Amino acid sequence: MEWLNLEDSVNALSLLGAAVILALTIFVAGGYIKKMKDSRAEGELAKESWDGIGEFKNDIPIGWGVTYLALIVWGFWYWFVGYPLNAYSQIGEYNEEVKSHNAKFESKWANADHKTLVEMGQSIFLVQCSQCHGETTEGMNGKAANLTRWGREEGIVDVVLKGAKGLNYPLGEMPAGLVDEASAKAVAAFVMAELSEVKKSKNPALVEQGREVWVTGTCSSCHGDDGKGLGGQAPDLTQYGTATFVAEVLEKGKKGHIGGMPAFKAPMLTEIQKKALANFIYSNK
Repeated sequence: MEWLNLEDSVNALSLLGAAVILALTIFVAGGYIKKMKDSRAEGELAKESWDGIGEFKNDIPIGWGVTYLALIVWGFWYWFVGYPLNAYSQIGEYNEEVKSHNAKFESKWANADHKTLVEMGQSIFLVQCSQCHGETTEGMNGKAANLTRWGREEGIVDVVLKGAKGLNYPLGEMPAGLVDEASAKAVAAFVMAELSEVKKSKNPALVEQGREVWVTGTCSSCHGDDGKGLGGQAPDLTQYGTATFVAEVLEKGKKGHIGGMPAFKAPMLTEIQKKALANFIYSNK
């Protein structure tokens, strides 16, 4: 049977420990049984008395003291030498299995096409995200972020007008109402046309208006003239509308109206799964 495999150090140590405990139990119990048979009621009594019953002043039995010290020494040996802290554990084995599975998963789907990624992303979304964002990604009437606007100018307008919080950038949260709605739409057009790698905009005149608001307003002071966020001090808007943007939100988590979205770090979601979620979210327009 597997549990009798003495080549496994865990099994060997367990059986050895059981044998030692059994031997000590027999030795100590035998000694005290012998004392109960042969000992006499003699010796110095303590001052306390309970209904006429006294108590002898006895030293701690040598066996008890030796056993106590031996267990302390054995405990240190067991943890730091015989069974080191970084040795086998069920949690460690599980983590290794997850790591191995994720590596195979990443390799298998590394070159998945857009259609496959959208289908995979939809499955992940329904399991992990739909409870808050709804099955249609619309945020369930404002209870969570409306993801149908992500990667579009409408999403930027929402953030500019309502503010942004929860990603814990060094420069802090962006307050609401820094510009009016018209300026917000212009900034959104500028970001999508000039800064974001997506490079989408429908209105060149609005883009030029947004460029002026970006430079003269408060936008560039945090995000930089190039929109890259001053080396991580604020969000990198050149990634807005890309899979990298979605992956960053998933990696950091975010505050919302109904609580905080937890961070979906590896191994909860692999890089391919984050990319798949992004493909699904951006396809849902």
